[in-house]
This record gives sequence, structure tokens and C-alpha cells, in this order.
Amino acid sequence: MSLNDTLHRVTERVRERSRATRRAYLDQMDRAIGEGRNRDVLSCGNLAHGFAACGGADKAALKDGGSANIGIITAYNDMLSAHQPFETYPDIIRDELRQHGAVAQVAGGVPAMCDGVTQGQDGMELSLFSRDVIAMATAVGLSHNMFDAALFLGVCDKIVPGLMMGALRFGHLPAIFVPAGPMRSGLPNPEKARVRQLYAEGKVGREALLDAESKSYHSPGTCTFYGTANSNQMLMEIMGLHVPGSAFINPTDPLRDKLTRAAAKRALELVHQGEDFTPIAHVVDERAIVNAIVGLHATGGSTNHTIHLIAIARAAGIAINWQDFDELAAVTPLLCRVYPNGPADVNHFHAAGGLALVIRELLDAGLLHGDVKTVAGDGLEHYTREPYDNDGALAWSEGTRESANLDVVRPVAEPFSADGGLRVLDGNLGRSVIKVSAVKPENRVVEAPAVVFESQDDLMAAFKAGELERDFVAILRFQGPRANGMPELHKLTPALGSLQDRGFKVALVTDGRMSGASGKVPAAIHVSPEAALGGPLARVQTGDMITLDAERGTLELVADGFETRELAQLDTSVTLGMGRELFTGFRAVASAAEEGAISIPGLGENTIQEPVMA
Repeated sequence: MSLNDTLHRVTERVRERSRATRRAYLDQMDRAIGEGRNRDVLSCGNLAHGFAACGGADKAALKDGGSANIGIITAYNDMLSAHQPFETYPDIIRDELRQHGAVAQVAGGVPAMCDGVTQGQDGMELSLFSRDVIAMATAVGLSHNMFDAALFLGVCDKIVPGLMMGALRFGHLPAIFVPAGPMRSGLPNPEKARVRQLYAEGKVGREALLDAESKSYHSPGTCTFYGTANSNQMLMEIMGLHVPGSAFINPTDPLRDKLTRAAAKRALELVHQGEDFTPIAHVVDERAIVNAIVGLHATGGSTNHTIHLIAIARAAGIAINWQDFDELAAVTPLLCRVYPNGPADVNHFHAAGGLALVIRELLDAGLLHGDVKTVAGDGLEHYTREPYDNDGALAWSEGTRESANLDVVRPVAEPFSADGGLRVLDGNLGRSVIKVSAVKPENRVVEAPAVVFESQDDLMAAFKAGELERDFVAILRFQGPRANGMPELHKLTPALGSLQDRGFKVALVTDGRMSGASGKVPAAIHVSPEAALGGPLARVQTGDMITLDAERGTLELVADGFETRELAQLDTSVTLGMGRELFTGFRAVASAAEEGAISIPGLGENTIQEPVMA
């Protein structure tokens, strides 16, 4: 199948837009590759420090200089359920590599926040910026220059994007991302959502809510809904950075350890002196980024990636924007219904055919670039295969060509909808994104008076006081990167959903973010420019008539003199406490949402210059 015309056009536009920055990036990586193996530039003192704590065999191998050394960047902690399984991975990786005459060292650890723990709390205001902290922490770990390749242990929301950004700045090294898989299915996600809504309405107590939450989030592994964490895993597969089929194998499945060992062995094969040198700079190119956007649309993935993918791309010298997302959405069919877009969870999705089937369908329809480099070899067709246990050995077979459950996964010829689940809204209130894959068609157009809030707590207080039992559009401003770090506002979903279920026309408009798990209430999010920078939301007044039209792609307010109104001002006192003051510098420089909300000035810009000699 020839490439879809829109896919080709968008890719060429991205390539042309990125020509200077991508060339500068590749030149930097090529210079690093040309310097040869990293450890060769280290002094004897440098090397001695680097292997001082190693055991006898590993120390001898590194001292001799002939063995590869694979660095591990780990996001392990045992509070975050998705990352708890990583505790044992370094030992598994070391054991595998020793069998092949190589060494592994933990190069460094990175922080890993759980958005589920911080949702609706002050700590959530650190969440987005933790991505950039992770990128920098990754760089610190790899800066020792001891490594021939790197394995990245991470799953969740900001962790994988941050690891990707850091990995790409060391793009001269091969890199493989190693997941831990989702927890097994517990309380069905729709039932969890039902109890949350009953709690918001005051119909059940905290004990019933905690019981439901505990039955849903019940063991090691990723949460089973299709939010940002599981969207991350899809992206790593479709961008060719996983061992094929790794994404959705449960932590306790015997295949899990075999896949981790396979990742270690494959990393060894990809090193500069190995059989198939493949640095990550050559894997993540314009085609891989476009493939990632298509995968996001086809699966109904997280809105957070309209920010994170932009940041990841910039780390590789590639410039994308929401226009690219919008145009690709128009030609990408929605092939999956996974909660919050449907009742099934990621385990059901995997059993119905999963990513191998989705990737095959998109390739066959000309909606993915197949001629890409991946850690599994040339060509994305490697990711249409599924791993299995062949008498104790890991092997792969062709994935299914038919869905085992058409309520969960469908072919391109019979999609759930003809276009993807993410759309861009434009109008005099700014530019924003909306996820419509979980919004019923009758709720995609809302015209109602504005009710203005400047904190989610104020909105919840109005709901509990019965002040929102009417048609309205909630304007929640000063939630952008410059204001307070752009926290997720998922705790509003049960309250707004309750009002919607009672027949009211409701919508949310905000310069903040919603969780990847948010669904049925129409929400124009990431509104740019944000209110803290004088964006139009700072002029909105309660009672203004707002029109959110997800079908036409518009977000508008009609009022005489709107453009000349006085701007509301940000209350900066709310950014103190819970460590938020440590991120003042991040807030001061963060870019707009459509620019990746990046707090690392210059990332991805064409700023690499030779020093001027006196």
C-alpha cells in the first residue's frame, strides 16, 4: 500500500520545517559517534573511579577494555505501582549481559511521580516539570561517559517523555526502553468511575470510594486504563524503541523477565562495536515522530502527548505543532475502544489483538511509515509480531490478522470512527486541543454562559454548594505552565460528569491539562496563550456566552469590547509550599503548550555553534 497523501505531506512539511535544527542535532551526534567508544577518552583515574565498586569479573572486563558496558537509567521506586517491578531488573540485566561477556551498571536513577497519588493535590503542580527534571537527571547519569548503550526503565506519565528527551541528547548511543507491563484487571474501570461520581454527589462515603479504588489499583504494574502511561507504551512500540511486543505483558507473566533479558542482549548487539550499530538519533527521525502521532490518534491516546511528543521531537531537533496533529487526525481512523473511550482495559485490548494488530492495520492502509529504523532492525513490520514462550526460549510469531473482540479493536475497514480522537480548536479564546473519542456526539457542541474559576478547589466548592446545576462552561484559568506548572485537573471529572448526566450542557475550558483518563465531558484544554501571559482567558467574565464546537473546531466568545477588557491578574502566593517554590525558575521560562511546555531554554533550537576564537 502506498503512503497516505496526508501522511506524506505532513512528514515532508515537518522535515522542511526542521531542516536546520535537525541538521544541527545530527551533526552533534555524528561528532560524538566519530569520537569512538566513550570510555576510550577517559583517563586511567576516570576509569578506576568508574569501575571501583564493580565485582571481580565486571571490574576485570572494564579494566581490560574489550567488553561493552550497558548503562541503566532507572525510574524505580516502590510507591509507584507501575515502577515497583523495576526493583529486580538491574540484576536480571547484569546476569544476562555477563553471559555474553558484557557488563551493566546503573548509571543513575530519576524521580518518578505518580499522578494518581498527587491528583488534585498541591504536589501535582510539580508533575509536568518533573519531565524536564527527569531529562536532566538522565543526562547526569549518562554524562559519566562510561557506556556503549543504555537501557531505560520507565513506564508512567512524565517519566517516559523525560527519559526520551534525555536519551535523545545522548543520541549517539543505542537506547532501548524496557517496560514492566500493566497490572492484571481488577474492578472494571467504568464501575470505578461510577463510584467516583456517586461520591462526588454525596451518595456514598469515603469508605466505599476507597474500597472501589483499592480494587481497581490493586497490585504491581501500570494502571489498566488507557491514559498517558499506557499511551507511552504504545508510542515506544510504534516508534521502534521496545523489544517487539513488550508493552502489555503483565509483570508476573513468565514472558516479562524473558523480554527484559532480550532487551539487554539486543542492546549489546546495537553498540558501536556490535553487529548492528543503531544509535537512537537514527531511530527517532521525522517518520518515527509522525508514526507516533498516528498511533496516538488510532488508539484514542492521551491528550498529554500533544505536549510531550512536541518536547520529545524538539530534543531530536524536530519541530512539530498542533496543525500536524490535526491534519493527521483527519485521516487516521479510530481503531480502539479502551477506557475511558470504552469499557475495556489494556489487558482486554492486548488479548483482542493489541498493538501488533493495530500496527499491521495501519501499515497495510499506508498510514504508517514502514521504512524506519527500529531497535529490532530495519522496518516497522517487526512490531506486527508477538512474543511467546517456545519451550523455555523467547520467540516471536506473526500477530493475529483479525480482532478477537470487535468491541475493543477493529480493522481500518470498520473503524469506530473515520477520524482520530484528538482535535484542535481555534477561536478568539485561543488555541486548544480536545479529546472527542469518549465524548458522545450530542455533547460535542456546547453553547452556554461562562462561570469563571481560578482554582479547581473553587470549582468543586461551587459544585458542592449546588451553584452549578445549570448549563454552563467552566472557565478555569491560571492553570498553564507559567502560572502553576500546568497540573492535571482530573478530579473535576466526576463532578462535571454528574452534572452532564443530569441533563445539563456542561464543558470545561482551561489553560491547564486533563488526565489521560478523562473522558465524557467536553474539555478544551492547553488553551494558548495562557492567562498568566495575558491570554484571552484572562478577559473572560462570568456570564459571557461561550461556544465550544468540537465538530467545527472552534472555541469562541462574542462580546462587545472583549479585546479591550482589563486582564485578570495571577495570584502568585498559591505557588508556595510542597516544594513548589523550588520550581520558580521552571515556571519563569516554560514555553507554551504547543511548544512542548519545555522549561529547558533552547532545547531543539538551532543554537549549536562553533566557539569564536580570539
